[in-house]
Parts: sequence; structure tokens; C-alpha cells
Amino acid sequence: MIKGMEVFEVKFPEQLKMTDEEFFAFCQENRHLRMEKTSHGEILIMAPTGGETGRTNFNIVTKLGIWNEHVQLGEAFDSSTGFVLPNGATRSPDAAWLTQARWDALSNEEKKKFPPLCPDFVIELLSESDPLKQTQNKMQEWMENGCRLAWLLVPAHKQVFIYRPERDTEELNGFNQLLSGEDVLPGFVLDLKKLQ
Repeated sequence: MIKGMEVFEVKFPEQLKMTDEEFFAFCQENRHLRMEKTSHGEILIMAPTGGETGRTNFNIVTKLGIWNEHVQLGEAFDSSTGFVLPNGATRSPDAAWLTQARWDALSNEEKKKFPPLCPDFVIELLSESDPLKQTQNKMQEWMENGCRLAWLLVPAHKQVFIYRPERDTEELNGFNQLLSGEDVLPGFVLDLKKLQ
């Protein structure tokens, strides 16, 4: 375990690195673990979240789901969904959304496994034990792989980092504001005050 983090990193020799199919099967055999795979093939095992983080994340996913059911423009996903990114990493955001056209373009087999695409929108919720820099790097990875809008929420410091393609990261301080889904999620608004 890396000191101060709730993430275990498991490295394999180059000849033993798992393919996407093998990693999916490995995750299915170990459903009690939340895992991601980096673009270099290292396996990251994350500890379960605490109650406060889990409660906040549930509220976020619920709000995204209600909006999505109303507008019916795409599909929303919770933190247990892995996505195989173009760079080869398999990542699981705390919440994600993608357009209906992109979801419908996947085969039934691709939908059953880790979808081989980057979501259009992701939210990452930083728990107090998560390292900010590592999560910011993950946010950049989302953007480099095709994400159109991403929010990193840091409740402990009441900070929000907004990521958009080819723009500098926007930092907001304070949870007394509304976040807009902009043109990616038209009409979606997250009231940060309600997350406290």
C-alpha cells in the first residue's frame, strides 16, 4: 500500500500483463474489489469508501440519473462501471455519462463488458484519503482520451476543478454554487450546497 492512500498497486512483468479480456475476467472473479488498470498495465486496487463519501456519491449519481431519465439523451453509469480508454487504461469514474448514439454503436458484447470508450462526462469525488495530484492526473487522462467535460469535487476543501478539452482547468472555491452540464449535458445542474 502506498503510504497515505487507500490504493494498492500491483505490477506484473511485461510478459504477464493482462489483456482487456483477461482483466475483465479477473475483475468478475474478484467482484468484492474495485480495480482499475493503468495504460502501463499496473493493476490498482481501491479500498471501499467511507460513509460520507459513499453518501455524497450516491446523491450525485441519483441527480445525474434523474436528469438523464428526464431528457433521455444518453446513458448514465455509477462507480462500478469500468471503461477501456483509447490509451489502454481501464478506469472507473464515480459517475459517468455518454450520448445515446455512442452507447447504441457498441455491440451487445461490448455493453456487457467494460465499454471500449471514454465517457463524454465524468465526475470524480475525492475522499479525504485520496491524493489530489494523483486524481488530477486521472482527470487529465480522461480529457486526453476524449472526455468532453469532467468535474473533480473535493468536499474536504470545498473545491471544484472543471476540465474541458483544450482549455485550462477551472478551479472554483466554495460549495455555494451551481455546476452546469453546459452543452454536454444540457439542462443538468448540480447544486453543490445540497452535497454538504
